[in-house]
Amino acid sequence: MIALVCLTAALSLILLLQSVAPTVLLWPAMIGLLPIFAALWLLENYRSWFFSVTYLLIGTVSLYWVVLVGSAQFPGEATTDSFIFTMAKIALIFVGGTGFGVLRVIAWSAAGFVLGESATVAAALQTGAIITPDVTATVVFIGVVLLLAIIGLSRQRVQRAQPGLHRAARDEHLSDIRHQLELRAAAMMHDTILNHLAAVSASPDGELRPELRDRVERDLGILVGEEWLVDDNTDEDAAGHDGWSASRLFQSIDEARDLGLEVVLTGDRNAISRLTAPRRLAVALAVKQCLVNVVKHAGTDRAEVVIYGAGTEITVMVIDGGKGFIERETSVDRLGLRQSVRRRIESVGGTVQVWSTPGTGTSVLISLPVSESDPVLEAAS
Repeated sequence: MIALVCLTAALSLILLLQSVAPTVLLWPAMIGLLPIFAALWLLENYRSWFFSVTYLLIGTVSLYWVVLVGSAQFPGEATTDSFIFTMAKIALIFVGGTGFGVLRVIAWSAAGFVLGESATVAAALQTGAIITPDVTATVVFIGVVLLLAIIGLSRQRVQRAQPGLHRAARDEHLSDIRHQLELRAAAMMHDTILNHLAAVSASPDGELRPELRDRVERDLGILVGEEWLVDDNTDEDAAGHDGWSASRLFQSIDEARDLGLEVVLTGDRNAISRLTAPRRLAVALAVKQCLVNVVKHAGTDRAEVVIYGAGTEITVMVIDGGKGFIERETSVDRLGLRQSVRRRIESVGGTVQVWSTPGTGTSVLISLPVSESDPVLEAAS
């Protein structure tokens, strides 16, 4: 673009001089500039080593011809640092060239500068024009070299900094994964050890019921075997006719009933099958914790689970008519609602709302999107 501007300026000045002095034959100089316009067009559209060299050679010949014609028409007056000649030289300096790397671009610019000065001096020697150092062209060339050098140094700094940026991004990614695992581990510990202790304490004296013993052994086996680190897809086919009875949410409700809680289920139970497997697991464990909280803290033996699915969202509400509480006043060691419900649901892209008033009961609303994509889960995987 700069080369085109310089050549256009040179051509316009020659045309202006020709119109001011009609007796002076400058039109051959204008014709001499046309080939370099054509070479520049080829270079811009088909940038290659061949067209770069072609541009420099044609430009050198064209500049020689322009200086030759101009010096001949103004004998004793023309100098090699004439503005018209300088514009043509600058067009050669901005050849650009091909290849990668700052040094190669500087080499192409240096070749354009040397060839331009050589053509100007050769034509001046032939016509007797005054040879004067072209300060403008020299300053432009030095400026181009300095600018390219600064760009090269900046690029090297960026390249050196990239590994550090990649490491920082990786560390942040690992930190997010670690945070997700910590949340899952805290919730799993609460779901297994603390809840089983509550179930054991609520059991009558003597040997544990077989179903409770089997459940404790199963959950402890999962915890020790680290199977909780991977997503549970046991209810992947929950849309089938017997899918509900095989789902984790059904198991959570059934386990609460084993603790002596009467659980009334209403709504569209099949809506759960529209959730992804990780979200089905999360809502099942969150509902289980809500029901355990009813057994441990609500002072009632009845709760209701309502499932509702509409549009792109599935909601599950756990309602009890027990003691109720004020959430902000719960002690810090009460991790059930905080870890096993709220953070577990939020980790899979859902939300939890709690309404509770002392003496009137508690309602926990769990909302989860139906969409398959989950940025948090994708990052953790």
